[in-house]
Formats: sequence, C-alpha cells, structure tokens
Amino acid sequence: MSAHPFAALTPDLVLDAVESLGFLSDARVLALNSYENRVYQVGIEDKAPLIAKFYRPKRWSDAQILEEHAFSFELAECDVPLVAPMQHNAQSLFEHAGFRFALFERRGGRAPEPGNLDQLYRLGQLLGRLHAVGASKDFSERPELSVASYGHASFERLCSGEHVPKSLRPAWESVVRDLLIKVDALFAEHPYTAIRVHGDCHPGNLLCRDESFFIVDLDDCRMGPAIQDLWMMLAGDYQERLSQLSELVEGYQEFYDFSPRELPLIEGLRALRLLHYSAWLAQRWDDPAFPQSFPWFGSERYWGEQILILREQRAALDEPFLKLF
Repeated sequence: MSAHPFAALTPDLVLDAVESLGFLSDARVLALNSYENRVYQVGIEDKAPLIAKFYRPKRWSDAQILEEHAFSFELAECDVPLVAPMQHNAQSLFEHAGFRFALFERRGGRAPEPGNLDQLYRLGQLLGRLHAVGASKDFSERPELSVASYGHASFERLCSGEHVPKSLRPAWESVVRDLLIKVDALFAEHPYTAIRVHGDCHPGNLLCRDESFFIVDLDDCRMGPAIQDLWMMLAGDYQERLSQLSELVEGYQEFYDFSPRELPLIEGLRALRLLHYSAWLAQRWDDPAFPQSFPWFGSERYWGEQILILREQRAALDEPFLKLF
C-alpha cells in the first residue's frame, strides 16, 4: 500500500511552511487533536504561538476552502466572535510542498457545561448572530446538508465496503433502510429554508473564555437548516431539553428569528449524524491515524451497538417532537 499523503507532513515541513510566510519559529511543534485535517501549534520567536491547519488533500477544492474563509471574515466584520484565518499579503490560504494550509491565532477556552441554562442563553445569542449573517446570502461552492448526502450516500458507502461484519450486515441494513424511509418522509413533510450554517456545531466548537463564547472550526460549514446548529446544544431527557431549548431560543431570537417548524427535524438530523459518522470512519480508514485512534471500528461489538442505537433512533422519530413553551 502506498503511504498516506499526510505521512509526508513532518515537523520540519510544518516549520518550513510557517516560516515560508515570514515567521521565525522557535522549532517547537505540538500536534493538536484533529483527524480530518492536521493541526499544529507552532512556537514563534518572541511572540505567541500560532495554529497551523493543514487541509486534507482532495477533500475540499480551493474555492470551497476560500468560501469558508470568506464566511469567517464576513462574521468577523459583523463582530461575531470567532477564530478566523489570518491573512498575509491579502491571502488566507497558502501552499507549501503540496499541502494547503491556513494560520490562526491561538485562543484557548473551555466547552459549555451540559444543561447550564445561563450558558445556553448566551450560546443562543451567539448562534443567532451567526445565522443572521449566514442567512444574508448562500454558499455557491459548498454542499448542502441533506438526507441524500448525509443519509443515503453514507449508507451506500458502508454497503460497498467490508467494515460491517457479515454476521450483522442483514440486521444493520434492515434498520438503516427503515430509518431512511422515515427520515425521507420527515424532511418531505417539514420543508425548511437552507442558510449558511456551522454544520458541526457540537459544544467543543463553541468555546468560552473570560465568560464570553466564541466560534471555532468552520471546516464543515455548508447550507442547511438553522436547527442543525442548535440541536447538539441540548442534552438530557425530554423535559430537560424543553427547558434548555427555551433558554437557547430566547437568546437566539434577540438576533435572528427562530423557526419552530424546524423542530421536528431534530431527531432526523440526529439520525443522519449517526450514519454520517460511521461512513466518515470508513472513508478515512486508509489514513493510519484512524485505525490507531478508532480500533473498535469494524468490530462486531461496535456494529451490534450501532444496530441498537439506530433502532432507538428510529423509535425516537415516532415520539412527540420538542415544542417551545
């Protein structure tokens, strides 16, 4: 097997890439937790370290990456707190030794506390500001989050590979087919207006520092329903999520109108995320970092648990959906 492209991304190459833009490193390179791309903290002489993000080859086109950057700059111009790419000579996407990369200021923070109503109100304000900008125009290069792209395409990718054990494949295929029929019907019954969304808005991508929240990692931004960026903020049982939703939406509506008609899509979007995650692992399995970090993927235990989780998710689609008080 040929070496994965990231195998050539050595610490020396990382340093050379950063120094090619005129920075003087102190030769310290720290690999940060990232799988889709490769992200490093690079020490800079007499200055704060920088964050260098090297994009996975062939994942996004230059135009798609630059559209992500343009969205970041647009948000920054509207004073939406986020970590945007740095610009050098009016450019934000750079190339070195065949790798495309971007630089960011280092900014640490902590993830929101699950169920913290005060934080949810402030997160709602932040997401409302994000969507007010996101709704002002559409992406032209980036794809849309849809049942086709996250659901059916994920199912086809997994069916065409050998990651699902033969002993469990019939049961897994049966539950996924049933789930997708339900999700297709759900999205047909509840149409929405797609806007530019973060796309991967889990709590780890909304960090708090000095009691203020800011956005990180717009790598998965795309067109989609606004509720995609809100539902992952909710945790706990039905009643807990109701009170959390109320706080989140109260803050959100200070900056952007919340659409209650998207609430029925929450469990459908959760189902799509489950399928997309497994398909993502399968798609990236040729990257040595994935078998090392996810050794349980492909085991009978993992897929047995997935079958149970997907069955529970199918049942959740028949439960009453969340409603505002």
